[in-house]
Amino acid sequence: MVRINPKSTSDDHSGSIDEMKKILSNQKALFINEPNIAWLKRKENLKKLGSIIKDHESDFINAISKDFGNRASEETIIAEMLVIQGGINHALKHTPKWMRTRKAPTALQFKPAYNRVIPQPLGVIGIMSPWNYPLQLAVMPLIGALGAGNRAMIKPSEYTPLFSKLLKKVLGKVFSEDEVYVALGGVDVATCFSSLHFDHLIFTGSTNVGRIVAKSAAANLVPCTLELGGKSPAIIDESANLKTAVARLTNAKLLNAGQTCVAPDYLLMPKSQVSDFASAMISQAETFYPEFAGNKDYTSIIADSHYARLQNLLEDAENKGAKIRVAGNDDKQQLAKERRIPLTIVTETTPDMKIMQEEIFGPLLPILESESLNESLEYISKRDRPLALYWFGKNKNKLNRVLKESISGGVTINDATWHVIQEDIPFGGVGPSGMGAYHGEVGFRTFSHMKGVFFQSKFSQGSKLHPPYGPMASKMINLMKKIM
Repeated sequence: MVRINPKSTSDDHSGSIDEMKKILSNQKALFINEPNIAWLKRKENLKKLGSIIKDHESDFINAISKDFGNRASEETIIAEMLVIQGGINHALKHTPKWMRTRKAPTALQFKPAYNRVIPQPLGVIGIMSPWNYPLQLAVMPLIGALGAGNRAMIKPSEYTPLFSKLLKKVLGKVFSEDEVYVALGGVDVATCFSSLHFDHLIFTGSTNVGRIVAKSAAANLVPCTLELGGKSPAIIDESANLKTAVARLTNAKLLNAGQTCVAPDYLLMPKSQVSDFASAMISQAETFYPEFAGNKDYTSIIADSHYARLQNLLEDAENKGAKIRVAGNDDKQQLAKERRIPLTIVTETTPDMKIMQEEIFGPLLPILESESLNESLEYISKRDRPLALYWFGKNKNKLNRVLKESISGGVTINDATWHVIQEDIPFGGVGPSGMGAYHGEVGFRTFSHMKGVFFQSKFSQGSKLHPPYGPMASKMINLMKKIM
């Protein structure tokens, strides 16, 4: 999600609108002079990107933790550093193949002419990244942009000012601003950034802000990749190993304190399982985090406004009849002071509750009663298509139904969130949860123009279709009808 940041100050604004326009103009001019960067240069860019981030690992860990109030170093390493390392290694290994001119089939009536597809850099890529995984979600699109031979401009979130300043400083050590530029500032800067005439714009954030960004980019016909969010469901089938499901769902939900776009947003399961499953998840959370307040392993909610929003969701649900179960026995005042919210299970929910209408983006987890797969699939299909869907079970027939009858950005089976970091499959949403995809080869294609080229043969019979039309043209047309 992207919202106005109360922590943002005028000191965060290191650039200006005029500066961004100037940088973009310079980058476009340099791209015209070097429109197809050779692999050796792309390789060098990817390697120095990986090296400089690795060299500053502890700096990024500390800056991100301070921006949040607290975040475990292990979470930053697992969810950001390792993901980036994997993405760079994958790009280094495969990009030379992705860059090659590709053969394409040629219809019989056009032979001996032939077709080719030539990958071509787009130019300058705009990257608008969010606060929840600030390093990963700024750098992963950058990997795709650089691998595809582009230049890039990045606008990180104003919610993470310490990280954003560090990112600008670190990238500035190995890239000139005419290669990779980082714009700092608040909503005014983000608004201008989204209106710049990029060759492609990728935005990661909330659906509501995504609509604004897409509208702004559309004024310049700038193509967009939108990585948004939504309410990602998890279906717990009767055939599931409940002990395994509890551990994996609890871990996925509490990673980054639930501030993850693909975190399980609600569970669907038979009524007979709800109470025991909720108790088991509470117990599992208390095993992971014996204490939530003061625990260096547990992440704080990013800002006071987000903390208040989550508390309002709970209050609304409770006022409308939901039952609330909270893990741990920590002092409430201390939790509030640290902006920590333990795993909170919400049952007996109804559609009119805000917690079932809005993306939660925190450690609150509603459980809905659903007595059959038909009922679960019907519930999901009648709502906005989610960014992710999770299914736990052993019944292959039901699994196949879930995969064929539900539409979501991506799926993980018998776990949650892991599909996001697979470099060989696309990552992206569908409908309100996103537009387009990236990661791996899909990312390379997103930030490239796959140019189709038709090579005409000297033996072409196409001249027989030139006017003035006569018997020969009719014969050619009839022949083509038969071949086609």
